[in-house]
Amino acid sequence: MQIRQTSFAFTLLPGLLAAVPYSGIDINLPALAATGASLGRSASDVGLTMSAFMFSLAVAPLLYGSISDRLGRKPVIVFGLALFIAASLACTIARSLLELLIYRFTQGVGAASAAMTFAIIRDLFDEAVARAKIGSVIVSTNVVTIISPTAGAALLSIGSWRLIYAIQAGIGTALLLAVFYGLAESVRLDPMKHPAPAAGVRSFLRVLTHRLSLAYILVDAAGGAEVFAYVTGCSLFFIGIVRSTAGQYGLILSACSVAVMSGALLDGYFGFYGVPARQVLTIGLSLLVAASSTLLALTLTGCTPPALIAVLLMTVALAFGMTMPNILNATLRSLPDIAGAVSAVVGSTQVMAGAVSSGLVAILFDGRSTLSMAAVIFMFAFIAYWQLAYPIECRISFAETHETRSNL
Repeated sequence: MQIRQTSFAFTLLPGLLAAVPYSGIDINLPALAATGASLGRSASDVGLTMSAFMFSLAVAPLLYGSISDRLGRKPVIVFGLALFIAASLACTIARSLLELLIYRFTQGVGAASAAMTFAIIRDLFDEAVARAKIGSVIVSTNVVTIISPTAGAALLSIGSWRLIYAIQAGIGTALLLAVFYGLAESVRLDPMKHPAPAAGVRSFLRVLTHRLSLAYILVDAAGGAEVFAYVTGCSLFFIGIVRSTAGQYGLILSACSVAVMSGALLDGYFGFYGVPARQVLTIGLSLLVAASSTLLALTLTGCTPPALIAVLLMTVALAFGMTMPNILNATLRSLPDIAGAVSAVVGSTQVMAGAVSSGLVAILFDGRSTLSMAAVIFMFAFIAYWQLAYPIECRISFAETHETRSNL
């Protein structure tokens, strides 16, 4: 029986699908040392499996995007979930680090099909509803982000690291059944369209040469970079410098996730009362610049009380939650006929930018301050606001004025 679009189950399902890539990262973090001990390698060596997973998350959406525009979203997601399940089961029987690397890469390829979730929302709903639905997806994703590390630690305490992958296979199976039996195809398929490589290339060229869509994609990538920067910087500062306990560190990350959810819910509240998306975007980006500027200024003066740093990072997370639903919705609105390709580019660039920012924070870390984290967050916040937000505002205003005059 198909799930009704107006039901809570339909709101929940896209959120759970979009959370699959994040759960594939967070739930495995507590088991790195145990995995290394089992395979005769160090925890840092096993950390390469995270890199393999994230690399596939960055690349694989580009394979799915144009195919979903021509064959449909549902077949792509069903294939991706089936691949995720098979790779998760393969991880449970891995006997070497090389095998685990291959299986984790494959697992990421499957999980990357979740990028089509936002295309489904764009297919089915108008702007106001789509904005609220995307906000719900962000909330669900962050709930999973909060739960996953604790769940991974609990599973490790009652079994081995292999149990974690078995549970991932079980979750993937439940989602696969829900999608296969409950989710209708969202895109109207054109029988004249075929998934030819040339057509896929043309779709991506349209995305990358569409000025408004590209601008939003870059803002989205900057937002992802900021999140990865504070996640990496939190660990280096609170554990490496402040010597916080694992529990205290977990609470700080959880508070940041709650702040992201609060921002998404706040955006939904604004949308319900008719506040235009571009105004919320401007408010969110302004808040982001203010928080990141304050963080950088405090770092440069040597005044970095842990409590204040945590509050500023939560403010950055709040601003991220406020802006992302609007950015994703507006990006997909620009090219609705190839929403799959747009979703693919969005997902890919966000992960790539996140990997770059995380690497910069780690490489530039001086061992005694938050400078690398503060500088990287400020850099991406500055780019998003000054280089992209104003041009977006101008183009949106021009487009809306032109559309109004045309209707008259």
